[in-house]
Amino acid sequence: MTTAPAIGQPLDRVDGRPKVTGSARYSAEIPIPGMAYACVVGSRIASGRVTDIDTGAAQAEEGVLAVLTHQNLPRIAEQPPLIPSLAGTAAPGQTFFPMQDDTVHYAGQHIAIVVADTWERAQHAASELRVSYVETPPVVTLEQGRDQAYIPEHIFGGWLPGRIQRGDIDAGLAAADVRVEATFTYAANNHNPIELSGTTAEWDGDELVLHDTTQGVNATQITVARLLGMPLSKIRVIGHYVGGSFGSKAMIHHHAALAALAARHVGRPVKLVLTREQMFTSVGHREEQEQHIALGATRDGRLTAIRHHKLSPTSHFDDWAEPSIGVSSELYACPNFDGVYRIFRANTMTPTFMRAPGEASGMLALEVAMDELAHELGLDPIELRLRNYAERSPSSGQPWSSSGLRECYERGAARFGWAGRDPRPGVRREGNWLIGTGMATAGYPVASPANPQRARARLYADGTAVVQAATPDFGTGVATVMTQVAADALGMPVERCRFESGDTDLPNIAAAVGSAGAGMISAAVHSAATALRNQLIARAVADTRSPLHGANPVDVVVRDGTMTAGTASDSYADLLQRNFQPDAEASGAWTPPTGDAGYAMMTFGAQFAEVAVDAELGLVRVRRMTGAFAPGRVLNPKLARSQLMGGMLWGLGQALLEANHMHPRTGHWANASLGEYLVAVNADAPDVDVELVEVEDDVVNPLGVKGVGEIGQVGAGAAIANAVHHATGRRIRKIPITIEDLL
Repeated sequence: MTTAPAIGQPLDRVDGRPKVTGSARYSAEIPIPGMAYACVVGSRIASGRVTDIDTGAAQAEEGVLAVLTHQNLPRIAEQPPLIPSLAGTAAPGQTFFPMQDDTVHYAGQHIAIVVADTWERAQHAASELRVSYVETPPVVTLEQGRDQAYIPEHIFGGWLPGRIQRGDIDAGLAAADVRVEATFTYAANNHNPIELSGTTAEWDGDELVLHDTTQGVNATQITVARLLGMPLSKIRVIGHYVGGSFGSKAMIHHHAALAALAARHVGRPVKLVLTREQMFTSVGHREEQEQHIALGATRDGRLTAIRHHKLSPTSHFDDWAEPSIGVSSELYACPNFDGVYRIFRANTMTPTFMRAPGEASGMLALEVAMDELAHELGLDPIELRLRNYAERSPSSGQPWSSSGLRECYERGAARFGWAGRDPRPGVRREGNWLIGTGMATAGYPVASPANPQRARARLYADGTAVVQAATPDFGTGVATVMTQVAADALGMPVERCRFESGDTDLPNIAAAVGSAGAGMISAAVHSAATALRNQLIARAVADTRSPLHGANPVDVVVRDGTMTAGTASDSYADLLQRNFQPDAEASGAWTPPTGDAGYAMMTFGAQFAEVAVDAELGLVRVRRMTGAFAPGRVLNPKLARSQLMGGMLWGLGQALLEANHMHPRTGHWANASLGEYLVAVNADAPDVDVELVEVEDDVVNPLGVKGVGEIGQVGAGAAIANAVHHATGRRIRKIPITIEDLL
């Protein structure tokens, strides 16, 4: 009996047991003898200068080893790229490192570090610092910065243009029989993974080891090397387990290098972990924003124009805006499009990636406007979308590498029970609850790194294998699915394969951002494991003592670790043992397709939601959600559904709960704890139904994997907002939708 292919099986997580038993070690849990502890101190003002820091009382406290400020912290060697995973192709920008001078750019900016022999002593001594400032008025809100806004040449770390245009937008709007125009406002969102960001730094002479909470150990290595002026070969970064990121640990923020500098200063290992409050000011956020959208259409529902403009704050150092306009320019067959980002310098740190960065917010505006257009035209919302279905990229004219969107509409609608829906708002009622349903399209671009991705495979003489790549596992299940990929490529049972990761001593993998992880890592692992299999087959057919001697290598198949050609067979283990070879090893690499591959690449889906709204209290309860998604080939449906469900529930939080605002005078966040910043909890979670629509894709990567990390959130908030309108007849364009909006 042969083992069934591992890919496509809903296997349990290989890291499940260590995580639930507590044996998994996260970066802040690595025990190192002689550990010291660093406490970061943030600025109390949002704009101005530090005129004096009285460190006397803090330095006199028992156990204090050092107090570092801009006056004694070493100068950095150079600024790193904003997005360090683009190693060698640094993005344009003026990235900022704190404690290099007395200028304060935003509230919470790191202005001092206290290092002590215990965390409690460091915390207490930090409270003893006396800081004097000269304060200037901050700019932090949309209204304060609106008149200073400009259109940048590029956004998003230099990756994307500040303007996207095709056709003649004015002519397209003038030709429309029906127009919908709307302005959407979004509160800022903050990162709150369970694991706080932090780094443990240890020096051994001139060599540095960092245990870091990061989505890319190589990205941390590159960033710290450039900041400290060190060779990459002298820095090792380890991050085996990461307790959630969602973008907060994608860019390399200041704490990693600060921990290294503090450890070098005191001559001891130093652990620096941010507090929950510091997470709001130290790891980026999804910026507050305003989006204006205009749709033009013919009477039969054909789009003639889409205008999508966005206004948002960025930092003093980088032209950052999450790309809210990108997918709206690609999703529907429309000849005329005008997308513009307008940003202004504000007293904030540079915003950052947050799950579905730009797509979650931009698609909410587009899909709510599409729902309003369907209502104006008297069309079913799905029918309107089908009439504007894009068979190929509207921007480039290239065909999609794969789509599956029609199937997502059909299968999602069938599972949800969309057929027979009464389109009239406010007519369905259950007691005091108004019931409504809504839907939206989901789209997320397929991203790939610019540089080759590498992995290594090794087979031992006992018939077990290990495959290695540097990528950390931050909760997505990468160790599980890469074990499955390796097992199939080697032709071995999955239980005899193991995946090692999270260490810069292993082959380089770019930071797994933009839902690119599964595709790029599986491609590298598949390449390495395939190279090793081919090496062993070649060795067997050349071995005069092998039953396969003289066989044509292309006729050899491998199952359960045994190579077979016709009636002859030889196992991997027998081959190695016979030749006194303890192991065999091969490396593999995958170079992502370039922009001239001839295809446009996007992951598609369809979202459906049912809500109940209390007619008197304005309470909104999401009762059920259905999502149908076409992510290419699904490596592990259990883990894919888990990722998609998490994204859909975050879409619920985006639509109804998550909000933060800066005080216009102080520049401080109003909600800087989980007691005040609302996130979805179990009591908020409805029934969530996920449908996987597998589509074949021979372009994106060798296994045809597109990724599921972000697409689950895209469109979920729009489906809920549309359901609220269907329930109440009220169109809310302020996100999140709150009780006050409905009363």
